[in-house]
Amino acid sequence: MRKKKVRKPIIRTKLPGPKAKTVLRRDNKYVSPSYTRAYPLVIKKGTGVWVTDIDGNTFLDFSAGIGVTSTGHSHPAIVDVIKRQAAKFIHMSGTDFYYDVQTKIAEKLAEIVPGAKNKKVFFGNSGAESVECAMKLARYHTRRPRFVAFTGAFHGRTFGALSLTASKSIQKRYFAPMLPSVTHVPYAYCYRCVFNLEYPSCKFACVDYIDDVIFKKVVSPEDVCAIFVEPVQGEGGYIVPPKGYLLALRKLCNKYDILLVDDEVQSGMGRTGRMFAIEHFNTKADIYCIAKGVASGMPLSACVARPGIMDWQPGSHASTFGGNPIGCAVALKTIELLENELIENAAYLGRIALKRLHELEKKYEFVGDVRGKGLMIGIELVADKKSKRPVTDRRNAVVYEAFKHGLLLLGAGASTIRLIPALILSENELHVGIDIIEQALKKVFRV
Repeated sequence: MRKKKVRKPIIRTKLPGPKAKTVLRRDNKYVSPSYTRAYPLVIKKGTGVWVTDIDGNTFLDFSAGIGVTSTGHSHPAIVDVIKRQAAKFIHMSGTDFYYDVQTKIAEKLAEIVPGAKNKKVFFGNSGAESVECAMKLARYHTRRPRFVAFTGAFHGRTFGALSLTASKSIQKRYFAPMLPSVTHVPYAYCYRCVFNLEYPSCKFACVDYIDDVIFKKVVSPEDVCAIFVEPVQGEGGYIVPPKGYLLALRKLCNKYDILLVDDEVQSGMGRTGRMFAIEHFNTKADIYCIAKGVASGMPLSACVARPGIMDWQPGSHASTFGGNPIGCAVALKTIELLENELIENAAYLGRIALKRLHELEKKYEFVGDVRGKGLMIGIELVADKKSKRPVTDRRNAVVYEAFKHGLLLLGAGASTIRLIPALILSENELHVGIDIIEQALKKVFRV
């Protein structure tokens, strides 16, 4: 029996190619320089986990539009839903009117979000909007003014969400003052524990620090409306907390009647091999923030909470474009695909990926830590395993070297490479990508 040919990237031109250079010159003239483009890729089309640039070069995509295209590029079922809904109507604003497709996706989200099925949903357009909604809702419901968030966190770039964010200082530079009532505390980043302790003998000193130091010396817990947490930190470096950490946070919140807000913007919608990452950790939140992969690339976000929390009056909060009918229709189809096959695929391939990457960790001194769940995986690069010194420039060089060989990657944290391919990835495509990563690592670190 003939073996199936394994598809690989094809690079036909020097990168960027001549047509791409033309676009780059125009882009440089007219587009805001604030965007963080890691390499000069000018996309013409995408299918599945493959994208073709304007010069005909074909790349394997391990970025998925920053975790957004959960079902891959232009999935036929998604394209069909977009066409059919667009032919009916494109916009009517769920803020002022009703339409069935918005009600249906609200019902579905209430069903799949952890906790009792009796929930209410607010729709927005982006992750930042879902976080802003959660911030306002937490204050409205508790009548308390303050928030607790974590170092390394990324919750968005609007002023409220940015006030919770503590991922990179440049994200806040020259935008002060931020929202004044946010206190940041260390996340459970066990590879770089700020308390110089080790799990499990640490007994979650990072959680005790909130109770014993922050709540006794910095802010009163009775003034805190919510603790915002990513169950797996995204931009901070794809950091997976240890077992029991989120449960300890949950108990702390219960102790002081503080709401626990679960930011699943990057980690949710099947990314980790479960519908939501918090499901790995045997606990539940009070409010959930959802976006990115929920609608396969269409702009849609949701803030979900039980009715006893989402108890605000009409006019308290709204969004003209939130809950767009096309986005809602696509989200329903996306969840169907996730439930039927893609979550299981993410879990399966995640185990294979981690096994291969842990082999690289053992093999190379500069691979400091490999961590992740499902297809949300981080490879932290270091100068050496003893010092654990971050090597941001080399991480960036690895990402660029992979691009030159036809693999699209993104960085996270100080020196982590993140793997976030679409959940339709095949096992062969996974191995092709990891082979290119190892090739890039060897080239940059000269081994």
